[in-house]
Amino acid sequence: MSDTNATAELAADPIAELRARAEALEAKLAETEQGAQSRLIRAELKVEALRAGMVDLDGLKLLDLTNTRLNKDGEVENAAELMVQLRRSKPWLFGGSSSSSPANVPPSQAPRQKLATEMTDEEYRTARATLLKHRV
Repeated sequence: MSDTNATAELAADPIAELRARAEALEAKLAETEQGAQSRLIRAELKVEALRAGMVDLDGLKLLDLTNTRLNKDGEVENAAELMVQLRRSKPWLFGGSSSSSPANVPPSQAPRQKLATEMTDEEYRTARATLLKHRV
């Protein structure tokens, strides 16, 4: 059967035409659902990677996502295990463990008065005048 015969047959049979359109739309829907699911998996893995301390999220491209599935809550089932495996195999993708504040708080100390030997002449004269004024 040639293409012109098949086209003429489809045009003559509206049910066949509708069936072909429905199949094309179902294929497009399946493709769209697959794309949305893969984007959701990547987004969930990005969140888990940030929690694990990944420095560069481009490292997620190294993961094999063929067996990765979403659970009924829309979360990646084994995301934490994937990050542990990736950390073991490629530790340079992750930074060291850190808290939100990398520096320690300085110890509290009472304010120290400046010694006369550390003052300029002007500061010394001002401090001496203040002391003498308070004595009276």
